[in-house]
Amino acid sequence: MASGNDSTLSLLQGTLDLLILQALAWGQMHGYGISRLIRERTNEVLLVEDAALYQALHRLERKGCIEAEWGVSDNNRRAKYSSLTTAGRRVLRREADEFRRYVGAIFAVLDPA
Repeated sequence: MASGNDSTLSLLQGTLDLLILQALAWGQMHGYGISRLIRERTNEVLLVEDAALYQALHRLERKGCIEAEWGVSDNNRRAKYSSLTTAGRRVLRREADEFRRYVGAIFAVLDPA
């Protein structure tokens, strides 16, 4: 999820699945592309460990949220490309709404009006 240095954050349980689903909402990607997108979009605050990423991808595929197919990457290597299913889009909408409510509640405590 994140490296151990002070400039990165550990992901809350379940957050990685949400981030993967959101990454795939922008289009089909292989694991390294998903990891790179998360790292770049968070200015390297969130660094996803390979093992956690691939466990999450397998879990999401078993749940029917994503589907995968083998292809060739930009550097001519065989790679497994994942894409969001219709069910995955529904899960993404629901989970994103729940996460926004959760974060709002946390900020209500951290930054009371």
